[in-house]
Amino acid sequence: MIRDQLKAAQIAAMKGGDKQRLAAVRLMLAKIKDRDIEMRGKDAGDDDAMVIDTLQKMAKQRRESIQMFDDGGRTELAAAERSELEVIEQFLPAQMDDAATMAAIEQVKADFGAEGMKDMGKVMAELKSRHATELDMSKASALVKASLS
Repeated sequence: MIRDQLKAAQIAAMKGGDKQRLAAVRLMLAKIKDRDIEMRGKDAGDDDAMVIDTLQKMAKQRRESIQMFDDGGRTELAAAERSELEVIEQFLPAQMDDAATMAAIEQVKADFGAEGMKDMGKVMAELKSRHATELDMSKASALVKASLS
């Protein structure tokens, strides 16, 4: 489980004295704990899927922050965000490349007979159900839109 890997990484960072990595891992564990509290009383489903979803959202936030800091000339803040992003990405499963993403999109389109923009919602929902942990959904959305138009 990814949660166990994170806890082991926290202990290793503490023992190794790696303060930046420790801070990033603690941040991830705190966000996951927040999500656990949010999910109380609801069907939590697969724990790894929830953890991956949380980490993907964190990674997306870091990428957006890096872009804004770079645009604003705040390179030191962008570097801090990049180091956090590197740690987060170590715990995420490998993402599909563009060719594999397009193949998955074409497969879903063929399965549903999707032809136009009116089918975009169905295609995106099915892509998310099949490949949520392997896809950057914002990138996939742009590819689906281009594919259907």
